[in-house]
Amino acid sequence: MEQIAENLESVRAKIADAAKKSGRSLADIELVAISKTHEAEKVRAALDAGQQVFGESRVQEARAKIPLLPSGVRWHFVGRLQKNKIRQALPLFELFHSVDSIELAREMNRIAEEEGVHPRVLLEVNVAGEGSKIGFALDFLRAEMETLLALPRLSIEGLMAIPPLAPEAEASRKYFSALRDARDQFAAQFQVKLQQLSMGMSGDFAVAIEEGATLVRVGTAIFGKRTPARLRQETITGSAD
Repeated sequence: MEQIAENLESVRAKIADAAKKSGRSLADIELVAISKTHEAEKVRAALDAGQQVFGESRVQEARAKIPLLPSGVRWHFVGRLQKNKIRQALPLFELFHSVDSIELAREMNRIAEEEGVHPRVLLEVNVAGEGSKIGFALDFLRAEMETLLALPRLSIEGLMAIPPLAPEAEASRKYFSALRDARDQFAAQFQVKLQQLSMGMSGDFAVAIEEGATLVRVGTAIFGKRTPARLRQETITGSAD
Protein backbone atom coordinates (compact mmCIF):
# COMPACT_ATOMS: atom_id res chain seq x y z
CA MET A 1 0.00 0.00 0.00
CA GLU A 2 3.01 2.30 0.42
CA GLN A 3 3.35 2.24 -3.37
CA ILE A 4 -0.01 4.00 -3.69
CA ALA A 5 1.24 6.94 -1.63
CA GLU A 6 4.38 7.12 -3.76
CA ASN A 7 2.32 6.93 -6.94
CA LEU A 8 0.05 9.72 -5.75
CA GLU A 9 3.04 11.91 -4.98
CA SER A 10 4.38 11.32 -8.49
CA VAL A 11 1.03 12.09 -10.14
CA ARG A 12 0.62 15.26 -8.10
CA ALA A 13 4.10 16.41 -9.08
CA LYS A 14 3.28 15.90 -12.76
CA ILE A 15 0.02 17.82 -12.34
CA ALA A 16 1.92 20.68 -10.73
CA ASP A 17 4.51 20.67 -13.53
CA ALA A 18 1.83 20.74 -16.22
CA ALA A 19 -0.02 23.55 -14.46
CA LYS A 20 3.17 25.59 -14.20
CA LYS A 21 4.07 24.92 -17.84
CA SER A 22 0.68 26.19 -19.01
CA GLY A 23 0.55 29.15 -16.64
CA ARG A 24 -2.43 27.79 -14.74
CA SER A 25 -3.24 27.77 -11.05
CA LEU A 26 -2.89 24.38 -9.41
CA ALA A 27 -6.06 25.20 -7.46
CA ASP A 28 -8.06 25.03 -10.70
CA ILE A 29 -7.20 21.36 -11.31
CA GLU A 30 -8.70 18.47 -9.37
CA LEU A 31 -7.40 14.92 -9.36
CA VAL A 32 -10.04 12.20 -9.46
CA ALA A 33 -8.46 8.91 -8.42
CA ILE A 34 -10.23 6.23 -10.44
CA SER A 35 -10.80 3.44 -7.95
CA LYS A 36 -13.11 1.26 -10.06
CA THR A 37 -12.27 -2.45 -9.74
CA HIS A 38 -9.91 -1.74 -6.82
CA GLU A 39 -10.71 -2.90 -3.31
CA ALA A 40 -11.61 -0.57 -0.47
CA GLU A 41 -8.23 -0.99 1.24
CA LYS A 42 -6.48 0.58 -1.75
CA VAL A 43 -8.85 3.52 -1.55
CA ARG A 44 -8.10 3.80 2.17
CA ALA A 45 -4.37 3.91 1.41
CA ALA A 46 -4.95 6.78 -1.02
CA LEU A 47 -7.09 8.53 1.60
CA ASP A 48 -4.26 8.22 4.09
CA ALA A 49 -2.01 9.88 1.49
CA GLY A 50 -4.37 12.85 1.25
CA GLN A 51 -6.56 11.97 -1.74
CA GLN A 52 -10.24 12.87 -1.26
CA VAL A 53 -11.99 12.42 -4.62
CA PHE A 54 -12.50 9.01 -6.20
CA GLY A 55 -14.20 7.77 -9.35
CA GLU A 56 -16.33 4.67 -9.82
CA SER A 57 -17.92 3.33 -12.99
CA ARG A 58 -20.37 0.70 -11.76
CA VAL A 59 -23.20 1.51 -9.38
CA GLN A 60 -23.33 -1.99 -7.89
CA GLU A 61 -19.63 -1.96 -7.08
CA ALA A 62 -19.84 1.54 -5.61
CA ARG A 63 -22.80 0.60 -3.40
CA ALA A 64 -20.73 -2.21 -1.91
CA LYS A 65 -17.51 -0.23 -1.56
CA ILE A 66 -18.63 3.19 -0.36
CA PRO A 67 -20.05 2.03 3.02
CA LEU A 68 -16.66 0.49 3.84
CA LEU A 69 -14.98 3.90 3.75
CA PRO A 70 -15.28 7.15 5.74
CA SER A 71 -18.35 9.28 5.11
CA GLY A 72 -16.28 12.31 4.09
CA VAL A 73 -14.93 10.66 0.93
CA ARG A 74 -16.10 12.39 -2.26
CA TRP A 75 -17.29 10.18 -5.11
CA HIS A 76 -17.65 10.87 -8.83
CA PHE A 77 -19.38 8.59 -11.33
CA VAL A 78 -17.27 8.15 -14.46
CA GLY A 79 -18.82 5.19 -16.27
CA ARG A 80 -21.85 4.72 -18.48
CA LEU A 81 -24.92 5.18 -16.29
CA GLN A 82 -27.77 2.78 -17.01
CA LYS A 83 -31.23 4.29 -16.65
CA ASN A 84 -32.34 1.58 -14.24
CA LYS A 85 -29.46 2.49 -11.91
CA ILE A 86 -30.11 6.25 -11.73
CA ARG A 87 -32.15 6.15 -8.53
CA GLN A 88 -29.49 4.08 -6.77
CA ALA A 89 -26.67 6.30 -8.04
CA LEU A 90 -28.03 9.75 -7.19
CA PRO A 91 -27.34 9.62 -3.43
CA LEU A 92 -23.85 8.17 -3.90
CA PHE A 93 -22.10 10.64 -6.20
CA GLU A 94 -21.48 14.37 -6.09
CA LEU A 95 -20.72 14.63 -9.82
CA PHE A 96 -21.67 12.54 -12.86
CA HIS A 97 -19.06 12.84 -15.62
CA SER A 98 -20.81 10.88 -18.32
CA VAL A 99 -24.31 12.01 -19.28
CA ASP A 100 -24.16 10.84 -22.88
CA SER A 101 -27.66 11.22 -24.34
CA ILE A 102 -30.82 13.29 -24.26
CA GLU A 103 -32.75 10.24 -23.06
CA LEU A 104 -30.45 9.68 -20.09
CA ALA A 105 -30.55 13.37 -19.17
CA ARG A 106 -34.36 13.44 -19.26
CA GLU A 107 -34.66 10.29 -17.16
CA MET A 108 -32.14 11.58 -14.64
CA ASN A 109 -34.06 14.85 -14.44
CA ARG A 110 -37.34 13.00 -13.87
CA ILE A 111 -35.97 10.80 -11.10
CA ALA A 112 -34.09 13.70 -9.51
CA GLU A 113 -37.39 15.58 -9.26
CA GLU A 114 -39.01 12.60 -7.55
CA GLU A 115 -36.07 12.35 -5.14
CA GLY A 116 -35.84 16.08 -4.51
CA VAL A 117 -32.22 16.44 -5.59
CA HIS A 118 -30.25 18.49 -8.12
CA PRO A 119 -27.46 16.31 -9.55
CA ARG A 120 -24.35 17.96 -10.91
CA VAL A 121 -23.47 16.57 -14.32
CA LEU A 122 -21.04 16.81 -17.21
CA LEU A 123 -21.99 16.07 -20.81
CA GLU A 124 -19.88 13.39 -22.47
CA VAL A 125 -18.74 14.35 -25.97
CA ASN A 126 -17.60 11.89 -28.62
CA VAL A 127 -14.98 14.40 -29.64
CA ALA A 128 -13.34 12.20 -32.29
CA GLY A 129 -16.59 11.00 -33.82
CA GLU A 130 -15.73 7.35 -33.17
CA GLY A 131 -18.51 4.99 -34.16
CA SER A 132 -17.63 2.61 -31.32
CA LYS A 133 -17.95 5.22 -28.58
CA ILE A 134 -20.88 6.75 -26.76
CA GLY A 135 -21.34 10.45 -26.19
CA PHE A 136 -22.81 13.46 -27.95
CA ALA A 137 -21.58 14.45 -31.39
CA LEU A 138 -20.59 18.11 -31.18
CA ASP A 139 -23.06 19.28 -33.82
CA PHE A 140 -25.90 17.36 -32.19
CA LEU A 141 -24.99 18.73 -28.75
CA ARG A 142 -24.96 22.26 -30.12
CA ALA A 143 -28.44 21.73 -31.57
CA GLU A 144 -29.81 20.20 -28.36
CA MET A 145 -28.03 22.31 -25.75
CA GLU A 146 -31.05 24.48 -25.05
CA THR A 147 -33.15 21.37 -24.44
CA LEU A 148 -30.59 20.06 -21.97
CA LEU A 149 -30.21 23.39 -20.18
CA ALA A 150 -33.99 23.57 -19.79
CA LEU A 151 -34.05 20.43 -17.63
CA PRO A 152 -34.65 22.07 -14.26
CA ARG A 153 -33.15 19.45 -11.97
CA LEU A 154 -29.80 19.01 -13.72
CA SER A 155 -26.90 21.32 -12.99
CA ILE A 156 -24.79 21.09 -16.16
CA GLU A 157 -21.27 22.13 -15.20
CA GLY A 158 -19.16 21.28 -18.23
CA LEU A 159 -18.00 18.67 -20.71
CA MET A 160 -16.14 15.37 -20.60
CA ALA A 161 -14.35 13.35 -23.27
CA ILE A 162 -12.22 10.24 -23.76
CA PRO A 163 -9.99 10.60 -26.84
CA PRO A 164 -9.02 7.62 -29.01
CA LEU A 165 -6.37 5.31 -27.64
CA ALA A 166 -2.94 6.42 -28.81
CA PRO A 167 0.64 5.29 -28.14
CA GLU A 168 1.77 8.85 -27.41
CA ALA A 169 0.07 11.40 -25.15
CA GLU A 170 0.70 14.18 -27.65
CA ALA A 171 -1.75 12.53 -30.06
CA SER A 172 -4.58 13.41 -27.66
CA ARG A 173 -3.82 17.13 -27.64
CA LYS A 174 -6.01 18.02 -30.62
CA TYR A 175 -9.00 16.31 -29.01
CA PHE A 176 -8.49 18.08 -25.68
CA SER A 177 -8.16 21.37 -27.52
CA ALA A 178 -11.35 20.65 -29.47
CA LEU A 179 -13.27 19.95 -26.27
CA ARG A 180 -12.03 23.16 -24.69
CA ASP A 181 -12.98 25.17 -27.77
CA ALA A 182 -16.44 23.57 -27.81
CA ARG A 183 -16.92 24.39 -24.13
CA ASP A 184 -15.95 28.02 -24.72
CA GLN A 185 -18.28 28.30 -27.71
CA PHE A 186 -21.23 26.76 -25.86
CA ALA A 187 -20.67 28.96 -22.82
CA ALA A 188 -20.70 32.08 -24.99
CA GLN A 189 -23.57 31.01 -27.24
CA PHE A 190 -25.91 29.86 -24.46
CA GLN A 191 -24.76 32.31 -21.79
CA VAL A 192 -23.96 29.64 -19.23
CA LYS A 193 -20.98 28.84 -17.04
CA LEU A 194 -19.42 25.56 -18.09
CA GLN A 195 -16.45 25.62 -15.78
CA GLN A 196 -15.51 21.96 -15.81
CA LEU A 197 -13.52 20.05 -18.41
CA SER A 198 -13.06 16.39 -17.48
CA MET A 199 -10.32 15.05 -19.72
CA GLY A 200 -7.04 13.24 -19.35
CA MET A 201 -6.21 9.85 -17.86
CA SER A 202 -3.06 8.08 -16.66
CA GLY A 203 -1.24 8.28 -19.98
CA ASP A 204 -2.11 11.80 -21.08
CA PHE A 205 -3.32 13.90 -18.13
CA ALA A 206 -0.38 16.32 -18.35
CA VAL A 207 -1.30 17.21 -21.93
CA ALA A 208 -4.94 17.55 -20.89
CA ILE A 209 -3.98 20.03 -18.19
CA GLU A 210 -1.99 22.06 -20.69
CA GLU A 211 -5.16 22.23 -22.80
CA GLY A 212 -7.43 23.31 -19.94
CA ALA A 213 -8.58 20.24 -18.01
CA THR A 214 -10.09 21.02 -14.63
CA LEU A 215 -10.68 17.37 -13.72
CA VAL A 216 -8.19 14.61 -14.56
CA ARG A 217 -9.21 10.98 -14.12
CA VAL A 218 -6.19 8.90 -13.08
CA GLY A 219 -6.43 5.26 -12.07
CA THR A 220 -3.64 2.96 -13.22
CA ALA A 221 -0.87 5.46 -12.41
CA ILE A 222 -2.12 5.50 -8.81
CA PHE A 223 -3.53 2.05 -8.07
CA GLY A 224 -1.76 -0.12 -10.63
CA LYS A 225 -3.49 -2.59 -12.90
CA ARG A 226 -7.15 -3.36 -12.33
CA THR A 227 -8.15 -6.10 -9.92
CA PRO A 228 -9.64 -9.17 -11.67
CA ALA A 229 -13.44 -9.25 -11.40
CA ARG A 230 -13.73 -12.38 -9.25
CA LEU A 231 -11.10 -11.29 -6.74
CA ARG A 232 -12.58 -7.79 -6.65
CA GLN A 233 -16.02 -9.16 -5.73
CA GLU A 234 -14.55 -11.39 -3.05
CA THR A 235 -12.64 -8.48 -1.57
CA ILE A 236 -15.61 -6.12 -1.56
CA THR A 237 -17.94 -8.67 0.03
CA GLY A 238 -15.33 -9.80 2.54
CA SER A 239 -15.32 -13.41 1.31
CA ALA A 240 -11.66 -13.45 0.25
CA ASP A 241 -9.13 -15.22 2.48
